[in-house]
Amino acid sequence: MAKNELTTASVLAFERKLDPSDALFAAGRWADRTADGQWSAVALREKSVRGTISNRLKTKGADAAKLDAAIENPNLQTVDVAALPNDADTLRVRFTLRVLGGAGQPSACNNAAYRSKLQATVQSYVDEIGFAELARRYAINLANGRFLWRNRVGAEQVEVVVRHLVGGEASHTWRFDAMAFSLRNFDVPAASAKDLEQLAGTIAQGLAGRDHVLLEVVAYARVGDGQEVYPSQELVLDKGDKRGQKSKVLYAVNEVAALHSQKVGNALRTVDTWYPDEDGDGLGPIAVEPYGSVTSQGKAYRQPRKGDFYTLLDGWVLKDQVPDEGGRHFVMATLIRGGVFGDSDKE
Repeated sequence: MAKNELTTASVLAFERKLDPSDALFAAGRWADRTADGQWSAVALREKSVRGTISNRLKTKGADAAKLDAAIENPNLQTVDVAALPNDADTLRVRFTLRVLGGAGQPSACNNAAYRSKLQATVQSYVDEIGFAELARRYAINLANGRFLWRNRVGAEQVEVVVRHLVGGEASHTWRFDAMAFSLRNFDVPAASAKDLEQLAGTIAQGLAGRDHVLLEVVAYARVGDGQEVYPSQELVLDKGDKRGQKSKVLYAVNEVAALHSQKVGNALRTVDTWYPDEDGDGLGPIAVEPYGSVTSQGKAYRQPRKGDFYTLLDGWVLKDQVPDEGGRHFVMATLIRGGVFGDSDKE
């Protein structure tokens, strides 16, 4: 290998540029959406239930005696639940989102030549394409309420209010009918086109580092009086062998039900429609991940050397093999996502 041949830095890290807070839950009436004082925090509570045996039996064949014996031992569970009060029909979900500049600039890089070439490559993207398309897709994922996850499903009405905060005050406010947007494409309803364009422009300014952008996002989902709502579920690594231990633990901030900031961020970066879909799954947008991982499908849509982030980045920076426009959008969206992408010497 020639001494002056460019190689990937072994230490290469990027900070995320879309930085959401945790999203806290509150309950109230749909008619009180503009009355902030009428909303009360949604708390978690425990529920103990007596379930029946319904799992697939380990033994082959129908063994009535063993099944009867299993049913005699009820499936006792203690779980966390969150629900609206019986006099509240609407869930309010609120979080803030910082949009940071410096997209594509590594926070750590131990190879000066690689850093210089990488920054030149990123600048070429900014000059030729810009952040307009990515910002538009991020804005749509705010407007369509994708970040509500299961709380959006089955809701009668969903309204999303986005405020651009300057000095703690709202300098601009946009309101969107989330149910008018599709989650499977990035089409914009005509009634929301102007507001969406303004919001996307604000996000693009933040990504380009031309303006300080802090957004307050408040979603109202009308789900019905007393209905159950769905915060994030905690991952309990040390379950132990204790009988009667809580089998589902939900996330709360100071005893207020909430969504993890990581879950909100995953929804906002669900903008990748450029991945290869050889099997014709028709999945729609997926979250930006280096290998296009979709855990609910158990599949990686960007296989190594077939459109994955590392192949595209190395070809673009090291070999001047410029990806198509979708590939460049994907690479930049991954850098905005942040992560550690160094080339380790270990196999």
